[in-house]
This record gives sequence, C-alpha cells and structure tokens, in this order.
Amino acid sequence: MFTSTTQIRIHYALTDQMGVVYHGRYAEFFEIGRSEAIRNLGFTYKDIEAMGVVMAVVEMNIRYLRPIRYDDLITVKTSLPHLPADHKIVFHSEIYNEEDQLLSKGTVTLYFLEAKSMKKINMPTPLVNLLEGYY
Repeated sequence: MFTSTTQIRIHYALTDQMGVVYHGRYAEFFEIGRSEAIRNLGFTYKDIEAMGVVMAVVEMNIRYLRPIRYDDLITVKTSLPHLPADHKIVFHSEIYNEEDQLLSKGTVTLYFLEAKSMKKINMPTPLVNLLEGYY
C-alpha cells in the first residue's frame, strides 16, 4: 500500500471566529496531501497534465472527529489501499495532531480524463508503473 505524509501549520486565516479550522478547509488539506503524495512518487499534477490527462474530483467524504485549531501542526496521511485498475483512483486521507490524535478522515475519488475530450481514460502507464511496487 502506498502512503505519504505531509505536515501543515494552521495559520489564522484558516480559522473561524472561534479559532477552529473552517470545515471547508479540510478539502484543501486533503488536496495538499494528494499533491504531495503524487510528488513523493516522482510525479506532479503538472507532469500528469503535460501527458494530456486531468484528474477530476467526483466524490468526497469527510468525517470530522476533533477540531483543528489555530497554530496546530497537523499531519495529513494520504494512502492508496488499492492499486487503481481503470479510470478511477480513491485516495484515503487522515489528519492527525501533534499528539497523534485522529482529527479527521475521509476519501476522495477522482477520475482520470483525457484533457481535450474530458472522457474517462485509464490511469497513465508511467503512474501505474510507479505504484505497482507498493502492492
């Protein structure tokens, strides 16, 4: 299974009046985790787009367990429990605080699309080749 971790320091602009991270920001944290996970494989979203492929979010599920607060240092753990076999990739995300408490978890499903036609395509072969070694 492929897993990657990314740390993020919570700055004031990410919080609401109560000093708690606004719920919509969690999607951004998951995206940062995905982007860095792909980078840790030796790719970037920019590289994927250069192949004429885009990745569209088609579903997101988030479970909020504990609040994230101003100045917290969080760790976003991003994993791919299964090797994608077709046009769909499902990232699993967990957010932890410095005490290693689970704060949030969720999944984000994306489709690989051919950029010009926006039609579903299989995951690019170079990305498949990089991921195969983890399964």
